[in-house]
Amino acid sequence: MTASGTFQPTAQDANEIMQILIADDEPSIRFVLQEALEALGHSVTPVEDGNAAARELASGSYDLAFVDIRMPGLTGLEVLQQHRAARGDVAIVIITAQNLLENAVESMKAGALDYLVKPFALAEVQALAQKALSTRALKDEVRSLRRRVGQAVAPGGDRLVGSSPALLDIFKTVGKVAPRNVPVLITGESGTGKELVAHALHSASPRAEGPFIAVNAAAIPRELLESELFGHERGAFTGAVAARAGRFREASGGTLFLDEIGDMPVDLQAKLLRVLQSGEVTPVGGRDPEIVDIRIIAATHRDLDERVARGEFREDLLYRLRVVPVSIPPLRDRVEDIKTLALHFTERYAPELAEGPVSFPEATIERLERHDWPGNVRELENAIKRALVLSTDDVLTPEEFSFLNARAEAEPTNISLEELVVREVETLFDSQEETADLYQRIQERVERPLLEIVLERTQGNQIRAAALLGINRNTLRKKITELEIDLPKRG
Repeated sequence: MTASGTFQPTAQDANEIMQILIADDEPSIRFVLQEALEALGHSVTPVEDGNAAARELASGSYDLAFVDIRMPGLTGLEVLQQHRAARGDVAIVIITAQNLLENAVESMKAGALDYLVKPFALAEVQALAQKALSTRALKDEVRSLRRRVGQAVAPGGDRLVGSSPALLDIFKTVGKVAPRNVPVLITGESGTGKELVAHALHSASPRAEGPFIAVNAAAIPRELLESELFGHERGAFTGAVAARAGRFREASGGTLFLDEIGDMPVDLQAKLLRVLQSGEVTPVGGRDPEIVDIRIIAATHRDLDERVARGEFREDLLYRLRVVPVSIPPLRDRVEDIKTLALHFTERYAPELAEGPVSFPEATIERLERHDWPGNVRELENAIKRALVLSTDDVLTPEEFSFLNARAEAEPTNISLEELVVREVETLFDSQEETADLYQRIQERVERPLLEIVLERTQGNQIRAAALLGINRNTLRKKITELEIDLPKRG
């Protein structure tokens, strides 16, 4: 090993002091590591064999361990594997004199923090200690944030699961915003967990004992949505044989979650704006407004700024709703959460859908991490359910998820447009998303590339492009503006 850098003892906060275990049969290695780590202010315990290391780790009093891969008793890998099997969370660094690919791969697969080859620089040891300290602080912060948001448990046992930096940022925002009575706008693709974030905000707020009322604006016909939200008086319209309070008044004292707010008709947006401004609700057919004490949380998978530009959403309402924005990234952008989610859903549904405990080999996790998950967390949840139902073993192999291959691997070159549309529609259905605009959503995904390729082939000649498309030139111009299509330069 090389002595790179000089270690000087420094005064440290108690939160920055770690309990560190060193397990190596070479006295010189134990001595040098102990000196270097104690110079940083940490408390170090040296042992000389694997059995002693396993006993010490089982005590649960350590934050970090440096474990030699070859020593009397248990090997370093066996110590690591035994500790992980017991669900221990000590950060373990494997150290070795033999830089073999197999050892490195096995160490990292078993959950080692890192793999250190002798001779190593003491600066590397210092950096790993700092990395373990940062990891411990991050875990403590996640645990604290989870407690503050009440685990984000929604009816039915659903909750936010994951430890990615993106999800941690959402936990932080929930913890800061929940106690304050301000509107929150949650954005993200379908199936990312927008309603779970809304539940987290509610459960961590002073309104937690009040009602949580959810309304999906895209799933209710326009003629019924106004009555659903604002209520109505008896006789207000044909069929109104009895008065109805409406969701605003039912949520008084609690939280009203307006899902898919981007699909709300413009005239109802004006009435919603009135409620946000005055706190008053007037039922359909009524004259006297009633004060309601509610917190509004809205969510959408749509780009509201784009809808404002097209005149489909009120700009003043957007400002009122977006006091605090929360954006949930799609699952493909936080791959590190896939394993945690898969294990969570397996643990949750295996008692109901499988014959006993079920485990995941690493190859299956890797298979899941290669999939794009267009339906996000909801699609992953349904995939786990399907695999549990169809599996005949207590191990979920990669083959159990072969139905994901169509999207996870490269698309075949001979697939037809009809087959692509069918896949897209099936994905939307598989995500179990309640939607009332299926036609529009599929049309939006097909229309833009169609117009772009035709305009490219006609070098931006709109007369020719309109003729090829079989539409009026004015219609084409309107579509170009609506979809914000950049015209190719004509040669």
